[in-house]
Amino acid sequence: MAAPAPAPKQEELQPHAVRDQLPSVSYCLTSPPPWPEAVLLGFQHYLVMLGTTVIIPTALVPQMGGGNEEKARVVQTLLFVAGINTLVQSFLGTRLPAVMGASYTFVAPTISIVLAGRYSGIADPHEKFVRIMRGTQGAFIVASTLQIIMGFSGLWRIVVRLLSPLSAAPLVALVGFGLYELGFPSVAKCVEIGLPQILLLVALSQYIPHAAPLLSTAFERFAVIMSIALIWLYAFFLTVGGAYKNAAPKTQFHCRTDRSGLVGGAPWISVPYPFQWGAPTFDAGEAFAMMAASFVALVESTGAFIAVSRYASATPCPPSVMSRGIGWQVCIRKYRMTSGN
Repeated sequence: MAAPAPAPKQEELQPHAVRDQLPSVSYCLTSPPPWPEAVLLGFQHYLVMLGTTVIIPTALVPQMGGGNEEKARVVQTLLFVAGINTLVQSFLGTRLPAVMGASYTFVAPTISIVLAGRYSGIADPHEKFVRIMRGTQGAFIVASTLQIIMGFSGLWRIVVRLLSPLSAAPLVALVGFGLYELGFPSVAKCVEIGLPQILLLVALSQYIPHAAPLLSTAFERFAVIMSIALIWLYAFFLTVGGAYKNAAPKTQFHCRTDRSGLVGGAPWISVPYPFQWGAPTFDAGEAFAMMAASFVALVESTGAFIAVSRYASATPCPPSVMSRGIGWQVCIRKYRMTSGN
């Protein structure tokens, strides 16, 4: 009779170090960067997510009837609650190093609410913005409540067992590519600034490190900060130099560094709070449209958690932890939407 196979050693049950799997990843959960570098990398990640945070309100708020002040308040609310969501997810949710932010998935149902017939007869732009915002809040509350039930009851872990990186990655990629519909056409609105930004970012991150091996680490890790700083200075010099002095108002709005209106429209101190635009209103059609998008966001978030655990060299999250993370994520999203996003 054959001898039984030896039991696996304890070290064989542990996940491999991330640098053994992904040579281009330098840090993981057990090997974080030094504090000065961590602060710079965190600020760079903030700049990356700031684009999404600004693009979505910039596209939606004018359609809702809001101006620069309303747009600034929406951006502030989104940034404030994204920070809270990240902290809650780090300590109570999946405990993965995931930065929570805005999702493009909810843009389509929000636009359907903006174009709803019950808001078309409102003449005052500010009143129209407030009414649409209250309707959006109601739709998000209904959709978020359903997601909270799925997350904390454990129902979502049944779905997580059927998901794999092969099924979640294409959805996450397609949702991210959807941002190009909003962001990439803006490059053509000021091509003399947008195109150099893209070229410089690609050069700093992909080509210059090979030409300057001694500085390759700095260029690879901080390419976003460097390119944004250089191109903003370039745009600032064009602005103060009078390059757009006689340009069309639309060109000045997209190219000048002093015409966005967000800084002037933002208050010095503002703390978002629930129902800051009034009590939410509820409509069945709007709620069902938002619920459909919320299910897509659930899969998107689950795929993001799978990717984060992979890149951070963390032990793969069990379905129960994924479900708990979804529950906490939606709790904060519900607050965010009732705070005015």
